[in-house]
Amino acid sequence: MVRRRTNVMRHGRDCRRRPKRNKGLPPRRHRFADPRFYLRAAIGLAAVGLVVLPGIADATLSVLRPLEGKDENCRIYQIVDGDTVRMWCPGSGNLSARLTGFDTPELFSPQCVAELVAAVKAKWALRGMFWRADQVRITREGTDRYGRTLVAAHIDDIPLARRMIADGHARRYGGGTRQPWCA
Repeated sequence: MVRRRTNVMRHGRDCRRRPKRNKGLPPRRHRFADPRFYLRAAIGLAAVGLVVLPGIADATLSVLRPLEGKDENCRIYQIVDGDTVRMWCPGSGNLSARLTGFDTPELFSPQCVAELVAAVKAKWALRGMFWRADQVRITREGTDRYGRTLVAAHIDDIPLARRMIADGHARRYGGGTRQPWCA
């Protein structure tokens, strides 16, 4: 049976009153009392810090520390991973450079979580070595199969490869097949 519509409108006690507040969000004065607000703010600040901090560190490094070479003064403006940097040279412009003599774990294509953790540690160790150095000297050695400039780096007259290997962030590498970092 079909229900008939009537012209009578049902009215409740509060039918004409508007709701006092939007039920979706708490009022502004209560938002700051909610602990979830502070948790979200802390997570947001940490995420921004993880993205911005390495860029600020690399930019500061490029301004403060020019590299000494035979013909030119290059500047490292980004540390990509433990054995790759991006640098700007007056004669050549922007270059992606592979540091020779050692191999570090892969940051962008890790095979396991342990390799990813080791890669992040190696990247920050390399950044710290450049920060603490009094003198950084580079020598170009050609290009690799990916088009990166091969560079031998010396920090305070000690080969960078020797330092990275001694600190446990890298292993010796002279070309060819790389050994896996996952057990």
